[in-house]
Amino acid sequence: MPIGTTFLGNGNPLLGLSGITSLVSLFLSIAFVVAGLILLFFFIFGGIGMISSAGQNDPQKAEQSKKTLTSAVIGFVIVFASYWIVKLILQLLNIPNLI
Repeated sequence: MPIGTTFLGNGNPLLGLSGITSLVSLFLSIAFVVAGLILLFFFIFGGIGMISSAGQNDPQKAEQSKKTLTSAVIGFVIVFASYWIVKLILQLLNIPNLI
């Protein structure tokens, strides 16, 4: 099978780039899932840190846990906004269901 057919597909209404669009779609879907899993990990990690620092007299540990949770929330907002920006751009370019 020729490499051009493998990566570019056999034709598509989107300029014949079905292979590349499928690849980009797969990459974006995986990237959003991985970002969500990392976000979940940081929420759990920060929450456990907050719980474990509650009974101790160590304000540095509590402050570090707060920073972890704050960073996780900021990361969530960035990932959420990037998802909707990509969806908006795809809608403006009239490319349905890429993500």
